[in-house]
Amino acid sequence: MAKKTTKKEKSIFNQNSLNFLKDYLNNPSPTGFETAGQKLWLNYITPYIDEYFVDTYGTAVGVINPEAPYKVVIEAHADEISYFVHYITKDGFIYLRRNGGSDHQIAPSKRVNIHTDKGIVRAVFGWPAIHVRDAAKEETPTLKNIFLDLGCKSDKEVEELGVHVGCVVTYEDEFMELNNRYFVGRALDNRVGGFMIAEVARLLKESKTKLPFGLYIVNAVQEEVGLNGATMIAHRIKPDVAIITDVCHDTQTPMMNKIASGDLACGKGPVLSYGPAVQNNLLKLIIDAATKNKIDFQRQAASRSTGTDTDAFAYSNEGVASALISLPLRYMHTTVESVHKEDVENVIKLIIASLKGIKNNHDFRYHK
Repeated sequence: MAKKTTKKEKSIFNQNSLNFLKDYLNNPSPTGFETAGQKLWLNYITPYIDEYFVDTYGTAVGVINPEAPYKVVIEAHADEISYFVHYITKDGFIYLRRNGGSDHQIAPSKRVNIHTDKGIVRAVFGWPAIHVRDAAKEETPTLKNIFLDLGCKSDKEVEELGVHVGCVVTYEDEFMELNNRYFVGRALDNRVGGFMIAEVARLLKESKTKLPFGLYIVNAVQEEVGLNGATMIAHRIKPDVAIITDVCHDTQTPMMNKIASGDLACGKGPVLSYGPAVQNNLLKLIIDAATKNKIDFQRQAASRSTGTDTDAFAYSNEGVASALISLPLRYMHTTVESVHKEDVENVIKLIIASLKGIKNNHDFRYHK
């Protein structure tokens, strides 16, 4: 007897949105230098919003119903980890400083792009061959011993290429799909979040959904170095509600510690955080929206802070009802960050369902 198969639900993505995701992820957007990525994002989202604005440091905001006095934010961050050129040796090698939480242990043998006024200069992270290393005294990669090789003989040759102290360095690895199940690449933390909130705008427009409040779709800069973009834009918008989306750790792969990081899995749905910065009545609304719409979700305890832009919004102005919807991700801050395609869809669906549950002038206070 043939086995009964369950009909797979049609994807909410179309080819245009998937092309945008690929282009957006492949485009470098290092912390403090997010402009090119922000232009791509605004170009994609503009047909689905009423207006947009950009602040001094580059945070981009698309607005639906800009005249409405009650303001709801959905937010992601646009920046990716990178390096700065720090020291150029007389022999033409380069030592670096982090720009955000770049993982030095993955660096050896990686190819990189150095961003200069003359354009991209390619380089590689060098490392001594296995044949010449002392097995009894194996060194691990650190910022003190990893270096870039540009194929130059001297510091003068390096400078002639347009490379100087302060130039930004990004990995050149690009987007791919794994087993038709995972999106893989560098900087899914958190440009996949920027993709998800842009898709929220598209789907609201295409379904002709009318919201009773102003919706501010925020793609913030400089999260990786201290939530800076979110801090600035929260004071400018002065929202009443903020729903943040970022990534969290999948803990199912080898070497992960569930006691330390919880039991979270790609493919099992969005992750909802508990913690002081998370407004419990807003969290309950999101949980109710997930339950009503049969969206599977997971839970995470965040302790003192979430470590995301949620904290910046929650404690801004006179206090903003804030919550965090996270996307489980494998191999954070590497060039092979991986997220399950169904989780991406379900985060988008959950944000939309949650927005539909928010009333105009919704009062989230614990007691009145």
